[in-house]
Amino acid sequence: MSRGSRRPRGVTVKTPDQVVRMRLAGLVVARTLDRVVAAVRPGVTTGELDRLAEESIREQDAVPSFLGYHGFSGSICASAGAEVVHGVPGPRVLRDGELLSIDCGAILGGWHGDAAVTVAVGECGPELLALSSVTRDALWAGIAAVRPGGRLSDVGHAVEGVVRPHGYGLLEDYTGHGIGTSMHEPPAVSNLAPDGPGRGMLLTPGIVLAVEPMAVLGGPEVETLDDDWTVVTADGQQAAHWEHTVAVTEDGPWVLTALDGGAAQLGGSWRAEPVRVG
Repeated sequence: MSRGSRRPRGVTVKTPDQVVRMRLAGLVVARTLDRVVAAVRPGVTTGELDRLAEESIREQDAVPSFLGYHGFSGSICASAGAEVVHGVPGPRVLRDGELLSIDCGAILGGWHGDAAVTVAVGECGPELLALSSVTRDALWAGIAAVRPGGRLSDVGHAVEGVVRPHGYGLLEDYTGHGIGTSMHEPPAVSNLAPDGPGRGMLLTPGIVLAVEPMAVLGGPEVETLDDDWTVVTADGQQAAHWEHTVAVTEDGPWVLTALDGGAAQLGGSWRAEPVRVG
């Protein structure tokens, strides 16, 4: 057994029925993100997008995960330009040529789903489109590592292996997480693997993780604004953030917040709706 492979205190292993319930919450998030992304354009405020997200979540008989969380005032995090994560929605007007990260969470039947996408506002330069594309590729590489018999560091190793060759900064202090009846559960899911793959907690069926790489054009140093939420790059360079909730199953990763379960990105050998969860 590799060093640190014991399951950290607080990690929960879901039953097959519980994973299915989390899938239903994940679909609420997926549908909501589709609606919000379709409304993104220059001149729209992040507050308008937030209201649309809350409406979508509640229409599906779910509750926004973020609203009221430690005092957070929105149903989404809307982080534009140099804002990396945790952007508070409000009067900020989206500008042509910037990236926008939309992070959304929903609770259905007591179970959470959590996902994020990065969207180009209007016409973005090729360097920004490439940043977002690479970060998305890193997300899917990390998701592919969420398989039974793997180790937790396999996820960060996969993410880092996609991002590093492009020279982008990769946030170290902001990580993915476990998820279940709480939005944030152990373990922390790092986007780095300084000691390499094959280390850390053993991944077994029923473990559910939120994988979320955050990459920036410049250095990885960040600051938090006076609202005590919005994280921005210290050098003012733009950022990208992608996230999915994914369950370990006997058949591999099941992406609970992707409409197709991850089938298109993970290849034809991966079923959208795995039969065996544990």
